[in-house]
Amino acid sequence: MNEKALMSELEKLVSEGRNPKTMHIDLQQTPAILKLINDEDKGVPHAVEQVIPQIAAAVDKVVEAFRNGGRLIYMGAGTSGRLGVLDASECPPTFSVPEDMVFGLIAGGPEALTHAVEGAEDDPAQGREALREAGLTARDVVVGIAVSGRTPYVIGGLNYAREIGATTVALSCNPDSVIGGIADLAIAPVVGPEILTGSTRLKSGTAQKLILNMLTTASMIRMGKIYQNLMVDLTISNQKLFARASRIVMEATGCTLDEAKGYLQSADNDVKLAIMIALTGLEAEDARTALADAGGFLRKAINERRPEAAQDWK
Repeated sequence: MNEKALMSELEKLVSEGRNPKTMHIDLQQTPAILKLINDEDKGVPHAVEQVIPQIAAAVDKVVEAFRNGGRLIYMGAGTSGRLGVLDASECPPTFSVPEDMVFGLIAGGPEALTHAVEGAEDDPAQGREALREAGLTARDVVVGIAVSGRTPYVIGGLNYAREIGATTVALSCNPDSVIGGIADLAIAPVVGPEILTGSTRLKSGTAQKLILNMLTTASMIRMGKIYQNLMVDLTISNQKLFARASRIVMEATGCTLDEAKGYLQSADNDVKLAIMIALTGLEAEDARTALADAGGFLRKAINERRPEAAQDWK
């Protein structure tokens, strides 16, 4: 695309517009600058709220993929790519899932996480190749993340994903985007012009982070990774997490700290199993079998063994 055509295309994007509320931000003192930023940020959750139906549809597709052995794959460039990698990297320790169940691809590869890799996002072939190297299958869900909705790397990846038969989701901050037209599902919160013109790491980046949080968190809840609102599938890898795990067992069962440690020891530090043992009185192997029979859903497993301990299972 030549420079004139690119300029014309950018002028049409909401995310590239000038914000009339911050035209004189360069004349303000620090508190006034911060208030302007804060005031603009307040509208981001409302913009996300408007696209909850589309986010919910995407979550259902992700859950379906997980249940069929598929993966959730984020791909993007720059800030968008980094946010995808960040969200994916939090899933294994938080939910004890394999590292390849949710992962992120960024234009330019790992170096682009901390350094700008010039021109990496401009090549659609790189997006296709990244997914090919990842062994993309029709069971997977690919979420292309691009504020503008026109990043070639993401376009190439989504087109390849469609050819393979994978479910495709577009996450942008501009309505009627190019990637939205390619993907099976389009999520496009409109946060308006940025505080600094075109600096989409600001409101647009915040909106993307909120939505990525929703995609993985809601999907993991649907997969039985949560009991009540407790992270019962977290991986215990350090003292802080052991303390958190002990507290979770205490919160879920009403036991003492010493008792929680004992249940965790019996369960080989498996928090979900420890709670199952505590609330049902089952031996570890029987509790593990009961959990497996319930598809890993702790509330359901407890309810089947002790209905009064887990109400409202659906």
